[in-house]
Amino acid sequence: MSRSLKKGPYVDEKLMKKVGARKPSGGAIKTWARASQIAPEFVGYTFLVHKGKDFEEVFVTEDMVGHRLGEFAPTTKFIKHGGKMQKEAEMAAKAAEVAAAQAAKATADAKK
Repeated sequence: MSRSLKKGPYVDEKLMKKVGARKPSGGAIKTWARASQIAPEFVGYTFLVHKGKDFEEVFVTEDMVGHRLGEFAPTTKFIKHGGKMQKEAEMAAKAAEVAAAQAAKATADAKK
């Protein structure tokens, strides 16, 4: 849900103060302000965004301006769906990957 245009974007004041006092190469900035929008001043900085238990490292680029910090630090971890069919598909994919790696190694050894 977007904010009213008359209110402007929400950027946490404490976070803005931390960014103003630090250089982009000065290490990561730890924050709990997941709802804070990414301002153009944040580009080039690395943030440690709290995700409930630990912190996710987020490097801000120009494409992220206008989004929220919390969008780049997911709080839930997807385990997987499926049962027997999913497991069989994963095993086939893994076997194909191993076969491709062995073939690449064999061609590399043959060139020597």
